[in-house]
Amino acid sequence: MTARHAYVSGVALWSPMLSGWEQARHILAGRANPPDVKAPRPVPELLPPNERRRAPDSVAIALHAALSACQHAAREPASLRSVFASMHGDLAITDYMCSTLASDPSLVSPTRFHNSVHNAAAGYWSIGTGSTRPYTALSAGPHSFAAGLLESLLQLASSNEDVLLVSYDIESRGPLATVAPSQGLLAAALVLGLRRDDRCVARIDWELAHGASLSASAARPQNMALVAGNSNAPCLPLFEALALGEDAEVNLPVSQRAGLRLRISPTCA
Repeated sequence: MTARHAYVSGVALWSPMLSGWEQARHILAGRANPPDVKAPRPVPELLPPNERRRAPDSVAIALHAALSACQHAAREPASLRSVFASMHGDLAITDYMCSTLASDPSLVSPTRFHNSVHNAAAGYWSIGTGSTRPYTALSAGPHSFAAGLLESLLQLASSNEDVLLVSYDIESRGPLATVAPSQGLLAAALVLGLRRDDRCVARIDWELAHGASLSASAARPQNMALVAGNSNAPCLPLFEALALGEDAEVNLPVSQRAGLRLRISPTCA
């Protein structure tokens, strides 16, 4: 496949140990130490007070990262098409649904039921921002971040419209944790465009590589330890490269037979 390019103009990263891109980029680049105390779960500011209180962890961190990336890029959230990627959505709610249906179906919470769908975060985002732009919610197991990035890059190339990518995962619970393991909270977001602007963080030249020879890039062990066990952790090598601000190559498998080869240039040339 012919190499293509994208410009990154907005970046967001949130976990209890990396609470925001301004802090995270210094930690990932080795210029600062991780905090001693974990940050509390962010508040989904876009939602009305009642919805904020009811929002599950998956929605809260996804919306926080999405809004932070838009603010970093100085973009109006409602103007962007978006891609939301998660391994299996909110597995805590899925576990609750399965156990309640098995024990007493009449006790299923309507609120939790509507939060159990995979596009819950994307739906809340469109409602909270008042956006009528297209959105995509996808899952690709352990390759969900890479698949979400590929989908975003393909939409960017085909539509010539900027795209917001949001990737997030929370902790697995119950029997599902044995087949879809994930720990902690981690959300990441990028605003991608085809044209360079004064908010540009980096240029990414990318191509889809076929064959099993593409090995996944690894972030520094000390950085991986900050998000250890989260199924969204494959996003970290790319964000580490953005934090370092150096020319870099990052490989992200999207399946057992294909992957994204990314060449990152902080000069935005």
